[in-house]
Amino acid sequence: MRTALITLVAAAATMLAPAAQAQDQSAIVTIGQLEAEGYHVNIDRVGSAPLDRCVVTSVRNPQEQTQFIRVDDFRGRDVLVPVVVRRTITVSLDCTK
Repeated sequence: MRTALITLVAAAATMLAPAAQAQDQSAIVTIGQLEAEGYHVNIDRVGSAPLDRCVVTSVRNPQEQTQFIRVDDFRGRDVLVPVVVRRTITVSLDCTK
């Protein structure tokens, strides 16, 4: 039970970290960093200015899609292990300036 709680807290901290990083950076840098971290980035934007003129207003809704993979546990038994197959996050931009 304690291990599950520690894992849950660590996962929550990892998912919230991108939002804190994005507030002081340009839209291009923020999106690039999130993609480098393995996220598929969904973009919500207001306005039609180029990305280099956009301001990040929020980073939200990080999600992980997992799939259970069968693995041999070296004792002759198969175990199902969760594997992250896709990570998505949404970045909101203000491109009105």
